[in-house]
Amino acid sequence: MRTRLAVGLVVGLACGSLLPLEAQSLTDRVSAVQNGTVRMSYAAREGVCGNGRNINMRSRSREWEHDCEPGPVRVAIEKHDGVATEIRTYVGGRWRPGDNVTDLGTVSAPRAAEFFMGLAERSTELRGDVIAAGVFADSAMNTSALLRIARATSVRKSTRRQAVFWLSQEAGDAAVKGLTELADDQTEDQDIRKQAVFALSQLDEDQGIPVLIRVATQDRDPVIRKQAIFWLGQSKDPRALDLFEKILTGKAPLH
Repeated sequence: MRTRLAVGLVVGLACGSLLPLEAQSLTDRVSAVQNGTVRMSYAAREGVCGNGRNINMRSRSREWEHDCEPGPVRVAIEKHDGVATEIRTYVGGRWRPGDNVTDLGTVSAPRAAEFFMGLAERSTELRGDVIAAGVFADSAMNTSALLRIARATSVRKSTRRQAVFWLSQEAGDAAVKGLTELADDQTEDQDIRKQAVFALSQLDEDQGIPVLIRVATQDRDPVIRKQAIFWLGQSKDPRALDLFEKILTGKAPLH
């Protein structure tokens, strides 16, 4: 028993140099870099592809395929005096050698998504679409994080708008419900409500049309009503056309 314990201790000490890196969170590893560029790569979610410059969330065709690499996602974070100041996101391609670069290599996609969503909530001066870096990650559950960021008045408005936009790209009842609540919230910032109305117009299978019709006819804010009417007009949905006919004939007066 003592021999086995001694061997175990020796093996543990021999491998000790590996444990700190494995135990470190992604936040710790990025925070350890004070100045320079931090790079990382991780698997992209299905449907996301790129050529190193352009990124697409592609739709599949039975007879034609995009000339587009399905990953990995590659993210570069600029650090100055310990603060993340800029983020650049790519899909596909490969890194070029650079000066003062710390490459974290391939990291867990879900952990990367969690890291970037957290960074979006904490950072006030970060340039670039930090939320996209999280949304593109494979096997990440983003809806609850996007809703939290979209509703957080402590987060800067441009980041909240990004969260609202990416909610429109997420499938599921939770995304629809969250966007509906943002659009209906009379106490919410007008720009955020306008972004929510736009996002509702972008939902698959015209899921947002009933909400847009209600907003267009019943919302107390004329700016929000006008926004809903505009995006209903862009949809060319039969329900929207029916509403316009009723408005023109006075059968659906706007409040």
